[in-house]
Amino acid sequence: MTHSMTAFASRTGQTDTASWHWDMRGVNGRGLDIRTRLPDGMDRLDQTLRTALGKALHRGTVTVSLRLTRRSDAADLDIDEAQLDRVLRALDLVQERAFAAGVTLGQPTAADVLSARGVLGQAPGPVDNAELIAALSTDIGPLLSDFTAMRAHEGSALQHIIADQLDRMKALIDQARSLSEARQPKVRQAVREAYARIMEVTAADDARLVQELAVLAVKQDVTEEIDRLKAHIAAAWDIVEDDGPSGRRLDFLAQEINREVNTLCAKSQDTDLTQVGLALKLVVDQMREQIQNVE
Repeated sequence: MTHSMTAFASRTGQTDTASWHWDMRGVNGRGLDIRTRLPDGMDRLDQTLRTALGKALHRGTVTVSLRLTRRSDAADLDIDEAQLDRVLRALDLVQERAFAAGVTLGQPTAADVLSARGVLGQAPGPVDNAELIAALSTDIGPLLSDFTAMRAHEGSALQHIIADQLDRMKALIDQARSLSEARQPKVRQAVREAYARIMEVTAADDARLVQELAVLAVKQDVTEEIDRLKAHIAAAWDIVEDDGPSGRRLDFLAQEINREVNTLCAKSQDTDLTQVGLALKLVVDQMREQIQNVE
């Protein structure tokens, strides 16, 4: 089954001393890029989380955030004395400059000082204690399960889109083969006429001329391109129906298909066949856009 790299999952939990909210988001990525945003002191939890993600996922940029709130009765308030000194010095400097400029400022209150960023916080609690870490760790499995389920759901929709595009390409390739076969008499006639025109104006060596015309006829033949396109489409179907990661393999095949279509258009020398080639190129471009989101 095809899996998407785009997904979202969240989970909440609590204990007697804390509550928390997990948030996991996934977007496209060339490889697997895991980004975690956990509170300080959660190194062991971070390693556990990264290990679980690395085993379950293969590709995509995945960001996991954890908001941890300790209950008010679980930790005492704490004043950062160094930050308090910095704030008081700054206030003193502001008062001096204002007085020198003839500006009268109101006196800041204790509440104003405590509300300054970094002055007042909660005393460090046992955020890394075994009980809390264990409770948080139990959320990783269900959170990851919800995340991968959404990736699978999105991937199923992508698989239907890509399958439809492969069917459209197959139909266009069959049409290109029919047009290629139908134009063979025209190609042979054109070669004969070219040979006749050359023989009328020059005494060219017959053997060399026939050889050059044969090369020209081969250059106009698109049979090999069509055969390779059919093989690429069959290979793409095998990848889409495979359970493993398919994004990189499909992207490579899409590039090969695009290259063959470009060659077909360059060699076609037929309006109808060129139009089919351009239609093929459009579908290939559309498929490549979808593939960018496939794991």
